[in-house]
Amino acid sequence: MVIDIHSHPVLLDEINGNMEDFEFRRKEFGVFKSGITPLDFELTLLKDAKIDKVVFLPEDYSTEIGRPIVSNDEMAQIVAKSPEHFIGFAGVDPRREDAEEELIRAFDELKLAGLKLNLSRLHMYPDNDCLAPLYKICQDKNKPIMFHAGYSWEPNTPAKFSEPIRFEDVAVEYPDLRFCLAHMGWPWWQETIMMLMKYPNVYADTSMVYMDSPKNYYEHLFSVNMNLNWLQNCFQDKVMFGSNTPRFRHVRSLAGIKNLPLREDVMDAILGGNAVRFLGMED
Repeated sequence: MVIDIHSHPVLLDEINGNMEDFEFRRKEFGVFKSGITPLDFELTLLKDAKIDKVVFLPEDYSTEIGRPIVSNDEMAQIVAKSPEHFIGFAGVDPRREDAEEELIRAFDELKLAGLKLNLSRLHMYPDNDCLAPLYKICQDKNKPIMFHAGYSWEPNTPAKFSEPIRFEDVAVEYPDLRFCLAHMGWPWWQETIMMLMKYPNVYADTSMVYMDSPKNYYEHLFSVNMNLNWLQNCFQDKVMFGSNTPRFRHVRSLAGIKNLPLREDVMDAILGGNAVRFLGMED
């Protein structure tokens, strides 16, 4: 099974019924030159890339900008269109008075699969007190968290809030909480590797093409910045394929990963096996 663990639904026509909604999402998410994507075309792209499932990640900064970029109800609406292909995460602004109730509703009523948080956009460190109730809910309900980590293209996102080492206290205090440091925490990829090797509950994804093409970028990071055998032998069970669509198309990112000369078992783990475990889908 091939799973894209990191994609964003901000451009899908299913939730962009008018240009006002679309322009709001494009501005707040920072995709200024992109157009609306028909949901049927998204399914065609997945089929063309031979990707079985994609995880869609919403974002909620409603206390700051008035509404979520993608709400939990909109995410459930998207997933309902093709539940065999789409997995939806929840987004909750921890500054909301009803943050805990909304997260519980997203899991219990809307059946969303995890929580997405971009602390750089929230301007808070991982040990902020208002995040603790959300961490506990996710741990108690066996739901993973996708943390943005490192550099972000989104507006108003200081990277200091998402440096990988800052998540170490979360890994220690919530040992049963699985979480992913997205984008390999670039440019702090060495800190990310340390976190992957030291803490069983920490994962990372490959949604981090910032220069050049996916093929050249992945080759440089995994074969030049580090030794490819580090990935194959030291944290092969912790890295998951993610494209960061719509910034990069699924098929281009997938081709970049498949270009790496990895053992078959490691490639299978990165393309889907690790995500199955991270998402709690073993059963």
